[in-house]
Amino acid sequence: MRPLDWLMLIVLSIVWGGTFYFVAVALAEVPPLTLVMVRCMIAVTVLVPPLLLLGYRFPTTAEQWRNYAVMAILNNIVPFTMIFYAQYSIPSGLASVLNATTPLMSLLVLRFVAGEAWTSNKLAGVLIGLAGVAVLIGPAAFTNTDRASVFAMLLCLAATVCYGLSGLWGRRLTGFAAPVSAASQLTCSALLLIPLSAMIDRPWALPMPSDRIFLATLGLGVFSTALAYVMFFRILASAGSLNVMLVTLLVPFTAIGLGVMFLGETLLAHQIAGAVIIGVSLLVIDGRLFGFPQVPARSG
Repeated sequence: MRPLDWLMLIVLSIVWGGTFYFVAVALAEVPPLTLVMVRCMIAVTVLVPPLLLLGYRFPTTAEQWRNYAVMAILNNIVPFTMIFYAQYSIPSGLASVLNATTPLMSLLVLRFVAGEAWTSNKLAGVLIGLAGVAVLIGPAAFTNTDRASVFAMLLCLAATVCYGLSGLWGRRLTGFAAPVSAASQLTCSALLLIPLSAMIDRPWALPMPSDRIFLATLGLGVFSTALAYVMFFRILASAGSLNVMLVTLLVPFTAIGLGVMFLGETLLAHQIAGAVIIGVSLLVIDGRLFGFPQVPARSG
């Protein structure tokens, strides 16, 4: 990776790490489903007009839009809503650590849904990562005193499974530039969420959000969604998919830092230990740090 790629990767991790902070702030006055809708609508407003002006080609057939609608459900609507609801019960930094298990869940989806073979480093990384998740959840899973937190953590993990499924479905989305794919799925997300939000949250009946909530919501849509997508696809084109996924290791640092400095959040010792183990598992999956051989893992 070139120095510019590393710089953009660090900036992307800060922008994406800010997602969890913005959500924690906005949830004080905006319900999760409506917040997801507004996030997608803001991102569409920022992304689509420039792409149209630049002459990018958008989907034109019903089948193409159907594929993007499914992608919207798997990659935006369901996981965003799960994580936002989870942040009612757990710190934003903890949510970001659980979100960092996305590569682990993606590997599980590829293995058990698509039947893809694992290399030895991926098998080792998944096993270490699952152990890290167990440590992260900790003794609360075996008590009745903190069921809300355990359920919230499971929601975050379920969201990462959705991301894994979206990666598999995304293989169908060919023939369009990456920014167009991002804008198309966000457009479908917004259109699908408008009636859902209207039925469930009745957003017109909610009080007008304060300036702080308005700015947090704007930051969520502009920086943590629209700008983040543009940067992600830029790094993907320049450095490749393996390198761009390193951002997963960096996002929790920003999210935890913002949570500690501005939200007064703390992580328990076993949560920090679990986060470290998950980080190690991602490095093992990457393979380059420890020099693990990329040989197929035996199964069955």
